[in-house]
Amino acid sequence: MQYSTDIRDAQNDAMVQTVGASPVLEIRDGAIPANCLAPDTGELLAVGTLPQRWMADSAEGMTANLVEWRLLGQIAAGMGKQATHFRIKQGGKCHMQGTFSVTGDMQPDGPNQISNGKLVTVSHFTVSRGNA
Repeated sequence: MQYSTDIRDAQNDAMVQTVGASPVLEIRDGAIPANCLAPDTGELLAVGTLPQRWMADSAEGMTANLVEWRLLGQIAAGMGKQATHFRIKQGGKCHMQGTFSVTGDMQPDGPNQISNGKLVTVSHFTVSRGNA
């Protein structure tokens, strides 16, 4: 099955609208949960509230973050741990999750080594719709 660019853009925009403004991004270690309904796994290594408008309007079947996202390393990160996955939540409910690594669905700026009190930045996060 193939979708028009208009349909793929509408899917992306609906995803962003469903998550809502200023969601919370959590970066964790351990095994990624089976799906967004599953409880959190691993330790919370970094957390931050994303901007009110956290993703751009979709174009050509793709949407991306508008600005650099900044998170703060948490106590569980200690002197330094590698993250494995992320969860984007609104009101505690997981809406999106994926891998977090230098080659993952979401990639940190610099090495994947998070420590307590350290600033963690994500400059590029893109969601692309398939079935073009």
